[in-house]
Amino acid sequence: MNVDYVKVEVYLPEEYIETMRNELNDHGFLTVGNYDHVISYSRVKGFWRPLEFASSFDGEKGKISHGTECKMEFSCMRDQVEQVRKIIIDNHPYEEPIIYFIPILI
Repeated sequence: MNVDYVKVEVYLPEEYIETMRNELNDHGFLTVGNYDHVISYSRVKGFWRPLEFASSFDGEKGKISHGTECKMEFSCMRDQVEQVRKIIIDNHPYEEPIIYFIPILI
């Protein structure tokens, strides 16, 4: 069984979805057939605690924080993973973005 595609999940604040979508699309990573800008997102509740040396986007060091963020989802070719990861990291507001690359079995 070949794994040619991966599903990408990235967590980020909702106000960053459009910018991230546009940047990924500008590099050709959000095209599916005759469509581009192909993503989905949903709101999720997250928890985190910034540790001593954190430079947190939100929250106070040593205190558990919570809030609403979004899970943005799309697919890309397996051989594009490193390029996609770099674009996400370069455009993400979090110090430690959560990014998942999940193999799609076809």
